[in-house]
Amino acid sequence: MVTRTRRIIDADGHVAEDSAAIIAHMPQAYREKAREQPFNPFPPFDHLHAGHLVDMPPGAFNRKVGPREWLMFLDEVGVAATVLYPTAGVASSNIVNPDWALDATCAYNDWLHDTYLKYSPRFHGLALLPQAVLNPKAAAEELRRAVSTLGMCGAVIPSNSLHAPPLGTPTYFPIYEVANELGACVAIHGGVHGGMGMDGLDPYAAVHAIGHPLGQMISLASIIFTGVLERFPKIRFGFLEGGVAWLLFCLERFDRSYDTHVMRDLRGSYLKLSNGEKISDYVIRHAKARRIFVGCEGGEPLIATAVKMVGNEPFMYSTDFPHEVNAETCTKELNELIENEELSEADKDAILYGNAVDFYGIQET
Repeated sequence: MVTRTRRIIDADGHVAEDSAAIIAHMPQAYREKAREQPFNPFPPFDHLHAGHLVDMPPGAFNRKVGPREWLMFLDEVGVAATVLYPTAGVASSNIVNPDWALDATCAYNDWLHDTYLKYSPRFHGLALLPQAVLNPKAAAEELRRAVSTLGMCGAVIPSNSLHAPPLGTPTYFPIYEVANELGACVAIHGGVHGGMGMDGLDPYAAVHAIGHPLGQMISLASIIFTGVLERFPKIRFGFLEGGVAWLLFCLERFDRSYDTHVMRDLRGSYLKLSNGEKISDYVIRHAKARRIFVGCEGGEPLIATAVKMVGNEPFMYSTDFPHEVNAETCTKELNELIENEELSEADKDAILYGNAVDFYGIQET
């Protein structure tokens, strides 16, 4: 197996949440409610995820995967460690009750710490935060607790919400202020596809194909054009599970549109480029400065093109286990990347290992 010759870190794996165990970490009122009527701490993603029949790879979305099964997967595929993201928890962005949002996300963070991070040093985690539009101060305080007390790498923020503004708006600044102070990463992850202009789109494969990169395009655009990178110079922003092609699209379109639609900045709210610099230059400069990172999979046909255009600095290999993949499909994708003759050895080392270490601030023993 080719993967055995490489040091690999999975930059984007997922947990299968245990609702009962998470509720056990919530305040007493929720535990009493669950005894009478069991519930999921997190709402549905959207209407698009339900009401269809699809065939998936064997074992995909296995709800019985826990820390033991995760370690077995890592060993089988030849991966040293993984950074764990929520599954159902991504839909926390759809919670509209501020108390529930805070209690559910804090409980998730405690559950992730107790169930995975304490189980093995091969597991790393990101904090789930209550939606900033509901209580930005509480979200910022939870990020501080998760990083300082629970040992998490930073925060994961959904790229789309049914009721929240894009991620470059001042609503999120209290979160970014804490992340900047701590030097923590902020990871942006897709999954919620409602309200993106495709609410009547069918079949689901089309929704899935468009939703993830579209959310990342909107998030990157908001963060870049509002000057968030300058305002918070110590944050590393990551954009996960959209592939790499969307980034190349943005580089072209951002340049063309900025040249003809430069905003008059009456209150200092927008990006200010250096003389002669293009938006694409700006994005690439911050990628090389270790400020912008992008998740990728092993078999993407444009990965070598992306490295030629941007450099190897931002891209991080991600398994997405246990979602639409299994050990066999992940091994195949990893081997495709390792055997890709258009990538140098330095490119492969960066994508498979080094960039994830830098983005998440992983201290390996």
